[in-house]
Amino acid sequence: MRGWLPLTLGLLAVVIGAVWTVQGLGYVSGSLMTDEKIWAVVGPLVALAGLATIWLGLRSRRRR
Repeated sequence: MRGWLPLTLGLLAVVIGAVWTVQGLGYVSGSLMTDEKIWAVVGPLVALAGLATIWLGLRSRRRR
C-alpha cells in the first residue's frame, strides 16, 4: 500500500494540469481561467509534476 498515495496524487495532478492547460488555451469555456495564458503555462508544469510523482510511486512499489 506504500505507493498508492503518490500514484493517486500524481494522477490527480496530471488530470488537473491537463484541464488547466485546455482552459488556458481557450478550448474549455465557462470559467475565469478561460483564455488566461498563465494557466496554459501552469497546467503543463502541474502535469509534469504529477508524472514525476507517478514515477516515484511506481518506483517505490517495485522496490519491495
